[in-house]
Amino acid sequence: MITGMSIESQKLRLVIVLPVTSSSDLDAAEVAEVERTRILRIALLQAGYNVVATLPGDRFLPVRLAQIQPDMIVVDAESQGRDILEHVVMATRDERRPIVMFSDDEDTSYVRKAIAAGVSAYVVAGTPNAHTKPVIDVAMARFGHEEKLRSELADARNQLEERKVIDRAKGLLMTRQGLSEPDAYAKLRKAAMDKGIKLAEVSQRLIDAADLLG
Repeated sequence: MITGMSIESQKLRLVIVLPVTSSSDLDAAEVAEVERTRILRIALLQAGYNVVATLPGDRFLPVRLAQIQPDMIVVDAESQGRDILEHVVMATRDERRPIVMFSDDEDTSYVRKAIAAGVSAYVVAGTPNAHTKPVIDVAMARFGHEEKLRSELADARNQLEERKVIDRAKGLLMTRQGLSEPDAYAKLRKAAMDKGIKLAEVSQRLIDAADLLG
């Protein structure tokens, strides 16, 4: 999985996800879809990307992606794209990856839902061409930016939760031992330093002990 934006396009490992064909005897629409996928694969290879697999968008997709560990998922679909996207979103729920979707479905009302579901770039009625690389690059940049914001938000939430725990522990010391707030904080800090653990952890231990003793 991509952890930074310094990786060159030649090193990006891409997986193409496409509709499941109904049978070995393809109808006209399925033949056109196969040709679209061929053109997309060629465009990606010409742009310098490493296309490691072409996978059907079925219930086995999560297992296959977990085995391959691609850096990005490229969804190639027409009207069935919405069904495929559900499989892709479920497959990347626990391990997020940038998703680019090429679709011939001109119903633009779905674009917003696709972006909200985790698609980094959605190309409507766009045949893969020389603009494929800019689309991939923008998707990677957007995904990296969103992941940074997600990480910062998670850190802020953790800090807030830790502050609540520390404040509660201080309150216990102030109530039960008659300490001032600075003295209660200093006692917690000394205990954390002596034990070599975080202030929030020693505070949680104090709270757990107090809850146990009642």
